[in-house]
Amino acid sequence: QVQLVESGGGLVQAGGSLRLSCAASGRTRISHVMAWFRQAPGKEREFVAAITWSGRITNYADSVKGRFTISRDNAKNTVFLQMNSLKSEDTAVYYCAANLAGGTRKSDYDYWGQGTQVTVSS
Repeated sequence: QVQLVESGGGLVQAGGSLRLSCAASGRTRISHVMAWFRQAPGKEREFVAAITWSGRITNYADSVKGRFTISRDNAKNTVFLQMNSLKSEDTAVYYCAANLAGGTRKSDYDYWGQGTQVTVSS
């Protein structure tokens, strides 16, 4: 089993920044692909970004390209999501996820964190 714990969420004004962290423990493997998803009230959980174990390959949803950056520190088993130029539509619960093969669908991922709330006020 892999345990994922997110942190760093909060309330921020539109145009501001937040940095989310996801700490992995348990049967962690650096070959895991790590990803961020988000779920707004009344909406489906959607893909935000993913990163391979090396950090050389990243993938972003079109809605966050150029504003969000995903990175990882394998020595600390931690993945980050730097969110800049935040908009009210970025308000959601953000979830960290992991699997061995990557993907952009919720069903692709085996392990999930409990989520952290991000609220952007306009």
